[in-house]
Amino acid sequence: MKRRAPPDSPTLFQDLSKGPDFSMELALRRQGVWPVAGTDEAGRGPLAGPVVAAAVILDPDNIPDGLNDSKKLSAAKRDQLFEQILATAFVSIASSSARLIDKTDIRKASLDAMRRAVAGLELRAAHVLTDGRDVPPGLNCPGTAVIKGDGRCVSIAAASIIAKVSRDRMMERAGTVHTAYGFEIHAGYGTAKHRSAIVEHGPCPLHRLSFKTFRSDLD
Repeated sequence: MKRRAPPDSPTLFQDLSKGPDFSMELALRRQGVWPVAGTDEAGRGPLAGPVVAAAVILDPDNIPDGLNDSKKLSAAKRDQLFEQILATAFVSIASSSARLIDKTDIRKASLDAMRRAVAGLELRAAHVLTDGRDVPPGLNCPGTAVIKGDGRCVSIAAASIIAKVSRDRMMERAGTVHTAYGFEIHAGYGTAKHRSAIVEHGPCPLHRLSFKTFRSDLD
């Protein structure tokens, strides 16, 4: 993978059109902070299913080519990179169920899944780069929130791919159990078909009953 020369201190205004790079991780490494993990989640928006988080520590000498925000990749490319990341990096995955989301809220459930993903890494991270505006509370090491991190930092991009592919596969399996909703097609997002199925069949145990858009479907 061709790596760009890292800036002395990455800034919020990195050119996202160039895609993510390894500069944030290298800047920390030069300070003696290593290893560095990236973490991200998938599934904050759907009406059903868990929110899934991943934490990834990449091998600086074996970074898969083409890492990017999972939303910018085709399903086939995500699947390919998923396997490459698992084969070359330290990876941990955690999830928060619909019931936990209802008990707390989607933000807290997402951050808690990221915390547990980091805690589950076989190699303990010295620092965590997390996508978004929040550092998950209770991390076992310092962390830095990186706005639009999945488009700026390859470790976060790798985590976004692992989380997205893992969740999509969970929802495909859920579709074979709860056959009325089409989870294998829309992964729990609020499509017209999904909303129609909710009205016709009511909720199943995977639905997030606390979501306003979901409650309005039942009014």
